[in-house]
Amino acid sequence: MSEFKSIFPEVLAQFDFTLDQKAIDRFCSYYDLLIEWNEKINLTALTEPRDVALKHFVDSLMLLRYAHIGLGASVIDVGTGAGFPGLALKIARPDIRLTLLDSLQKRLIFLDEVSETLALDDVVTVHSRAEDGARTILFRDRYDVATARAVAPLNVLCEYCMPYVAPGGSFLAMKGKTAQEELQEAENAIRELGGRVGEKHFFTLGDAGERGIIKIDKIAPTPAQYPRKSKAIKKKPL
Repeated sequence: MSEFKSIFPEVLAQFDFTLDQKAIDRFCSYYDLLIEWNEKINLTALTEPRDVALKHFVDSLMLLRYAHIGLGASVIDVGTGAGFPGLALKIARPDIRLTLLDSLQKRLIFLDEVSETLALDDVVTVHSRAEDGARTILFRDRYDVATARAVAPLNVLCEYCMPYVAPGGSFLAMKGKTAQEELQEAENAIRELGGRVGEKHFFTLGDAGERGIIKIDKIAPTPAQYPRKSKAIKKKPL
């Protein structure tokens, strides 16, 4: 932890992020738990302090720089994995009401322990495949914001995530160097699912490479036939 504790503020400063000491301490504890649990289950290929600080934590926090998330907003992180970007957002913005959805129960046990250890309120974990959760009344059309980080191509990702968003809300897609190309290929899917492309931000995250954050506004309910089964989504994207 001591190495991460010294490196993390340096990486934050490099990108002009300011966090209070409580948030920094929570990120340090999060890093410790991530490394500890990673020896038991596969959570991340990145374990070096600077890599985790930049490519997981700061990468997640870029959402707060380039997208507006309202005070007390309900946010669902679809396919959250080890909690990126969802838990990182929650540490920086304790006011959001966060749902972490993942298909692997072991990851959710890890995320529950992180939330408890860090004393984070209003964090719910959901064990479900993305396409299944989006078909239930508990989660469909319920969230101000849905987000996902590099889970699938954007035209596929939209079908997994857009049904969770309430009309008037938005889907924030976090993508890599192919963001602009994926956006062009996803135009039909976005329209079909009740969305409209909003703000687009493309930037370089230091030596982590190119990044894109694409905001898709939910302007109409997603038609009832979506999402389809995962095989159909992948075989024939919208």
